[in-house]
This record gives sequence, C-alpha cells and structure tokens, in this order.
Amino acid sequence: MFTGLIRYLGTLESRSSRPGGARLRIAAPADLLARAKAGASVAVNGTCLTSVSVDRGAWEADLSEETLEKTTLGRLPLGAPLHLEPALCVGDPLDGHLVSGHVDGIGQLVSRPHVQGGVDEGIWRFSMPAVLAPMTAPKGSVAVDGISLTVVDCGTDWFTVALIPETVTRTAMKGLRPGDPVNLEVDPIGRFVARALTLRASDEKLARFAQGGWNG
Repeated sequence: MFTGLIRYLGTLESRSSRPGGARLRIAAPADLLARAKAGASVAVNGTCLTSVSVDRGAWEADLSEETLEKTTLGRLPLGAPLHLEPALCVGDPLDGHLVSGHVDGIGQLVSRPHVQGGVDEGIWRFSMPAVLAPMTAPKGSVAVDGISLTVVDCGTDWFTVALIPETVTRTAMKGLRPGDPVNLEVDPIGRFVARALTLRASDEKLARFAQGGWNG
C-alpha cells in the first residue's frame, strides 16, 4: 500500500523488451534506492512495481504486457521524470489516502490554470474513462500519476482537482501539458461501493442483506 505523497522523483533511463513485457531502469535518489532492494515494492507514477535489481545509481523493474497496456509506463519517453513512492511500513504516517498502486485507467490533462506568481495553481481538469465515473465523487480521493488528490467536481468522463504550489513545484506536474496521459486510480472505497451496488441490482439476496441483513 501507498499514501499518494510523492517525496522522490526519478528518471526513466531505459526501457528494454523482454519475453512477456519490458524492463525499466530508473535513476533515483540514494534514499529511495535504499528502500528499493530486490523484492521491494515501489510505486512508479502510481503503478506498483517490484524491484528486481538495484545499484548505486538506479533500480530496475519488470513490466508485464498488462501493465504496459493499462498504464503510461510503456509510452513515456526516455528521460521522463517519474513519481516514486516506496511501500508503506508499519508505523508510517498515512498523510494522503490509501493507494494500492493498481491503475484503474488512463486519463489526460485537459486544462491547467494560467501561471500566477510563477506557479500554476488552481483548478486542473482531467479526462477519465467513463467506467470510472461511478467511483469518482466530489470531495473523494483520486490518485493522478500516484499523487493523492481531492476531487473538486466531476462528470461522466472528467474530473477537476485543485493543486497548490507545493504539489506543482515538487512533482512532475509542473511539466504536464494538455493532452499528456496520466495514470488514474480511484478511491478504493468508491470501487467497492460501486461493485456492491452493481451486485445489489442483480442479486436479490444481496439486496435483502443491504436492506436489513440476513433473516434466515
């Protein structure tokens, strides 16, 4: 599990093909590399990856065809900045929201505010797959490229968030332009509520349970 608070930025050094997927090599700060030992989980732009090797300057992770298809990691250019977050340890503060690192879909930046005082702050608008709309709500949480954000407003295929200067300047969001793709993960609570409502509509027993529990 992760929190969606980005404390480290890395750089995509290489992406090489391998049977069944690809391998990424990611340059990262020493503090992150210390937690990226082989077998450790690290979220990369919101995607949970497993470290397969690490050296003094970078670490490597293997991606399956599913990950390449469902996330942006297979299309980012070499040299692209990456949001890195090591997995939570027992006792770590949960300052954002619970993020699983399982990307639900790819969206795009639609618009960002004009520069004010040198920093783009204010309302940012993103597109999202329509299937994620039932799991997205105002004041709910969403992870955009792994960043924990709060939804301001949303429609059937879009949502908005408010970004503060701290978030913009400390992440790769400062370089994001309209049309750029982003990984999206909905609030896990929203995912399970939407699933329960879907089942309730088609399952009489679940509907009875939701109304008053099992009565025999």
